[in-house]
Amino acid sequence: MMTFPFDIAATDGRARTGVLKTPRGDIRTPAFMPVGTAATVKALTVDQVRDTGADILLGNTYHLMLRPGPERMERLGGLHRFMRWDRPILTDSGGFQVMSLSSISKLTEEAVTFSSHVDGSKHVLTPERSIEIQADRLGSDIVMQLDECVAWPAEESRAREGMELSARWAKRSKAAFGARDAQALFGIQQGSTFEHLRRESSDRLQEIGFDGYAIGGLAVGEGHAAMCEVLDYAPEMLPADRPRYLMGVGKPVDLVEAVWRGVDMFDCVLPTRAGRHGQAWTWAGPINLKNARFAEDQDPLDPEVPCPASRDYSKAYLHHLVRTDEILGKVLLSWHNIAFFQALTAAMRAAIAEGRFEAFRRDFHARHVSNGGG
Repeated sequence: MMTFPFDIAATDGRARTGVLKTPRGDIRTPAFMPVGTAATVKALTVDQVRDTGADILLGNTYHLMLRPGPERMERLGGLHRFMRWDRPILTDSGGFQVMSLSSISKLTEEAVTFSSHVDGSKHVLTPERSIEIQADRLGSDIVMQLDECVAWPAEESRAREGMELSARWAKRSKAAFGARDAQALFGIQQGSTFEHLRRESSDRLQEIGFDGYAIGGLAVGEGHAAMCEVLDYAPEMLPADRPRYLMGVGKPVDLVEAVWRGVDMFDCVLPTRAGRHGQAWTWAGPINLKNARFAEDQDPLDPEVPCPASRDYSKAYLHHLVRTDEILGKVLLSWHNIAFFQALTAAMRAAIAEGRFEAFRRDFHARHVSNGGG
């Protein structure tokens, strides 16, 4: 019996739409999770994020264990109360930092040891400690196993090494997590771009048994085409009756292509990061508000997106804010981008439910990708 029921309402080819039911609310899939790295979706209030239609946020274990610290977070009532978000939260395990912060980390069978990028202090993260921080200190609803995300490109031997360590850590993570009524644990498929390794990883994870399954080790530099090649087979290796989560992805076209291949959940820092640098994602493709051609453009950013930042401010005004480095520009573009990603997933849910996802995919490529959104 799985902790959170997952009801698949409709399928269209390999694409699925459904609902993952949690005590803190339903998560409609396909779902995009805005990233709240340090207990905040950068530049936005939780009310703004909620109003975009987000059902769930992502928190970052590595950053939160450094500041404010897991024990302090527990004393303050957990992550939901701390950041005033009453809907579900998924926390990553800290495993991605094994790769991204490799210059200040050391990996062994037992743990990964970090030197804090903040003050140089030493921290030891074992699978058991990662579960403790996520489930008991932060109080997240969906907990991720600790894994090793192998850098790309990787030789097969190195990819196998990382996959096998992740599988052993998955078993330890499951043992540490135990049986819980109101929290779920996801395992993470690894294996880089090697199909047989991902098959072995999937088999080992299913033998352990998880509430959901993530596809890890992508969006690490391999590019869109190579990612899609992996997604041609990786999702279907995972149980059809459980949610499939593609970690760290991505651009709008990545989401559409992954949903077409059977993925249900996503997260990425792209919407707010792009917004802070003057880029907006729209149905017609991405636009850079720094460009002089917007200086007298009185049209709204994208009236098809149901968000005040998208429909109530002219591109000329947004251009002015970006060029003068006003904080409001970062706020409005981040707000719009999160709203666009939520509008995109809502449109995909509707297209799948109505059996027209292939037509939606073709139209999306014609409108968005052809204008630089690839």
